[in-house]
Amino acid sequence: MIAPEDFARLGPLDVVAEVQPYHLSDDMRWMEERIGAERCRGAYAFKSIVESGATLCFGTDWPGTSAAEYPISPLLGLYASVTRQTVTGDPPGGWFPEQRITIEEAIRAYTLGTAYANFEDESKGSLEAGKLADLTVLDRNLLEIEPRELLETEVLYTIVDGKIVYQRSLP
Repeated sequence: MIAPEDFARLGPLDVVAEVQPYHLSDDMRWMEERIGAERCRGAYAFKSIVESGATLCFGTDWPGTSAAEYPISPLLGLYASVTRQTVTGDPPGGWFPEQRITIEEAIRAYTLGTAYANFEDESKGSLEAGKLADLTVLDRNLLEIEPRELLETEVLYTIVDGKIVYQRSLP
């Protein structure tokens, strides 16, 4: 949780905000009751972090904590960050919906943001000549679908160092 007055400091301090976006789907169930709605405004405040100029870096936190097991799928994190809802669509409109980010911003957080946080952005995180060819091919274009379709998106291939290490079996 970030205090409202601290968001303006994130960019100038070159902060890397490493967050697991899927956690908001679980934490929203209890957080307001325990710490109050006003303090919750600074939790998972993806839009405010991006707007501050800080680097937003996403992960899955797999396998999770002692309280809950979190799925390894970054697609669920993408969904949570752009909808701010559970996989069942609650709450309608999203939890603090003003903190939703675009799918482009969410993908950047999982790719270039994470590479930057690991001091690997010169070799990973974006598709450029000379960088490692680690990527995933999905069955749909994430930039053209409705957020709900993220939950149905399937991995067709996973490529690591230019080699196919996973290929989905076709029926």
